[in-house]
Amino acid sequence: MTDRPGDRGARKDSPEFETTAVTHAEQPSHDERAGDVTMPIHLASTYEVDGIDPDVSLEELDPEENQYLYSRLSNPTRHALEKRLAALEGGDHGMAFASGTSAVVATVTASVSPGDHVVAFDDLYGGTKTMFKELFCDRLDVAVDFVDARDTDAVSDAVRDDTALVWMETPTNPLLRLCDIEAIASVAESVGATLGVDNTFLSPYFQRPLELGADVVVHSTTKYLNGHSDSIGGVAVTSDDELADEIGFLQRVGMGNVLAPFDAFLTLRGLKTLPLRMRQHETNAAEIAAYLDEHEGVSRVYYPGLRSHPQYDLAERQMDGGGGVLSFELDGDLEVVQRFVAELDEFALAVSLGGVESLIEHPASMTHSPLTPEEREELGITDSLLRVSVGVEHPKDLLADLESAFERLD
Repeated sequence: MTDRPGDRGARKDSPEFETTAVTHAEQPSHDERAGDVTMPIHLASTYEVDGIDPDVSLEELDPEENQYLYSRLSNPTRHALEKRLAALEGGDHGMAFASGTSAVVATVTASVSPGDHVVAFDDLYGGTKTMFKELFCDRLDVAVDFVDARDTDAVSDAVRDDTALVWMETPTNPLLRLCDIEAIASVAESVGATLGVDNTFLSPYFQRPLELGADVVVHSTTKYLNGHSDSIGGVAVTSDDELADEIGFLQRVGMGNVLAPFDAFLTLRGLKTLPLRMRQHETNAAEIAAYLDEHEGVSRVYYPGLRSHPQYDLAERQMDGGGGVLSFELDGDLEVVQRFVAELDEFALAVSLGGVESLIEHPASMTHSPLTPEEREELGITDSLLRVSVGVEHPKDLLADLESAFERLD
């Protein structure tokens, strides 16, 4: 993989990634508050203003100047989080939402109009794919073509003069397929389309799509950014001022969908340990992937950090690490999968990912159950596929748990 963020050097006017994760937008100010070293949870729904000025729109009060009117429009705790998330992704604007899905909906809505065309990866998160089909296609008159974006030429062939948005996830869920962000950015630019990338699976510690040409990046902050499985949220980050205005309008006014102050506080807390957690997630995932890759009870492992991954070279060029998620095919039918999962102690059977605890899930019956059996078969999501979000426990305990489960299958 390429150098880690902390090793690659920052811009001269910027601190390193680890420092940004801990302190950005949260430095104590004795002039404004009591000197808290963490941002307080600002629960107030409304704020006192200095006076009536007919020449000033109160909705345009500047939080950078510690000016607030109403927490849907801006809140000090959320504002600090938005600034930090933007800084970590290398963007100028961050907008925090009540969920990752709402961040995606707002970003897509800001990018397209009825009659427009979208090109999207065919291996998207099931909820995102359903959103494109049932909301944008069926109700909002937006045409969407799903393509295998591992092949940049497939994306190039699919874009049209009326393509307004190209939407990618990389790595994908659950098969950890990659697309070449830099190459696809050139394709999107050739037709004047916005390129959006869902970066949830890697976090900005391992991948920064804006640096590779993406126009906007989204995350489910529920996952690695928060990291503790105790908050739901989402964020969109961009350096495009016009796009930021559109997304911000939808966040505050058009949808009124904002991250609550307490969830913003929890995510700020989680970000402080993001670099440490991501390093351990990757260390553990790499060990488990190597173990599974050699196990006779496993027919295939999907992990970008393995040399056996078909897009390993792209991962080396585009990513700063393999991340903490892997999938594997058990050599057996659904009954074998059910027995195997039931024997695990350290891996909880649960959806979601990115928390400090290890989770395992069965995509066909859980995260991707909204898809038809035919759609799952076309994507390669079989009944024997399991996805693992590798936590930060000691790898020896995780490996021992897997080995014990395999032994009990015999």
